Amino acid sequence: MKAGNTMAAEALEKSALENKDKDQLLAIAQALGVASVSRASKATLIEKILEKTAPPAAAPSKSAGRDANGSTKGEGRKPSSNPDKGGTARSEKVMLGPDGEPLAEWEIELAEHEGRLSPEDAAEAREARNDERGGDRNNGQQRGDRGDRGDRGDRGDRGDRGDRQGGNWDSQDRNGRRRRRRGRNGRDEGPQGSDRYDGQDDQPFSNEPVEVSGYLDLRDEGYGFLRVNGYLASRDDSYVPVKLTRQFGLRKGDYVTGMSRPAGRNEKNPAMLEIHTVNGMNPEKARQRPRFEDLTPLFPDEKLRLEDPMDPTNMTARIIDLISPIGKGQRGLIVSPPKAGKTTVMKTIATKIEKNNPEVKLIVLLIDERPEEVTDMRRTVQGEVIASTFDRPSDEHTHIAELAIEKAKRMVEMGEDVVVILDGITRLSRAYNLAAPASGRIMSGGIDAGAL
Repeated sequence: MKAGNTMAAEALEKSALENKDKDQLLAIAQALGVASVSRASKATLIEKILEKTAPPAAAPSKSAGRDANGSTKGEGRKPSSNPDKGGTARSEKVMLGPDGEPLAEWEIELAEHEGRLSPEDAAEAREARNDERGGDRNNGQQRGDRGDRGDRGDRGDRGDRGDRQGGNWDSQDRNGRRRRRRGRNGRDEGPQGSDRYDGQDDQPFSNEPVEVSGYLDLRDEGYGFLRVNGYLASRDDSYVPVKLTRQFGLRKGDYVTGMSRPAGRNEKNPAMLEIHTVNGMNPEKARQRPRFEDLTPLFPDEKLRLEDPMDPTNMTARIIDLISPIGKGQRGLIVSPPKAGKTTVMKTIATKIEKNNPEVKLIVLLIDERPEEVTDMRRTVQGEVIASTFDRPSDEHTHIAELAIEKAKRMVEMGEDVVVILDGITRLSRAYNLAAPASGRIMSGGIDAGAL
């Protein structure tokens, strides 16, 4: 009668295990300390679990001795009146995560820190985890009785491996096996120490829009980036979609202010949400401005006086007014050998234009210059100095020059007078020659035809 009840209970437990999927069986087997089950089939897992939770019946004499005396002398294991109860109690103490795996040490501490586990439950989970590790080591030492190795004969039947072709052994199963192998080696995953609760500094703390401003660098495809840190690209630049550029008629070089949202998890740059002003004007009003290409070019008819009555010793400005006067709308070129004082003449022209013609907006563009000269120019003139020093690549030289010229065009469209002083055009030509793709046609002086 007792044997019949045992068989009925075993059949009932086996049917309950067959209703579970393979991931749940793997979690139960790991919790019970069953080793080498990662590649086993579902039927083998059920047999291993039943062998672990039921009294072994390999030798009838040992089973009879165990039933009569209640103890076993041939094995080094501690006797148990109800092995199923002991195995279940130990498996209930083991805390399982969402993936069905036992919680690691850092996961238990993180759950306790966040309040999802009470200190008593966390202590029990740590104790159960330590008992589980100790049980696995004891099971490895108590394998003196190799009678169970006969079960390895089941490996000869490789028919169960056909399940791999059915899609059961996908990437998630492989990742799960890697996690279990790392767990068996005793190496906890995740950040350690106080870093477990520290967030990443580069992630935004909120998704609230922020106000940004900068110059628009528009691409040929229609979208662009708002350069918030000068004229060069940076990680804080805001992406301007095609919808906004077409809606407000934005152009390259516009000074735009608006609202931007922080970058998402899979985004490189923040994104513009609203446009408030364009060059200090209402966006709807800025759409009505003329285009620079549609303006009418005229010969200079208004002179920019450079001489200063308060500085009669400055002969450079007086000679320029007499021999080569400068007017609004004029283009000029200073040609001289090296080390002849071109930069000094440019400084004189810039300072006198600012003093005698305050209505003119001055932009000094320095390309491939020394950083010391850039600092000296910024201390000399009050206007805007845009520079790209010699230690920067040629692509930056050409990019800054184009963006500065586009900015000057946008200012002219708004009705302002702008003077652009470029130092020097030789270095800018050299930068275009290096940055432009080779066309195969070399002109005199080694300049590629495509660079012009």
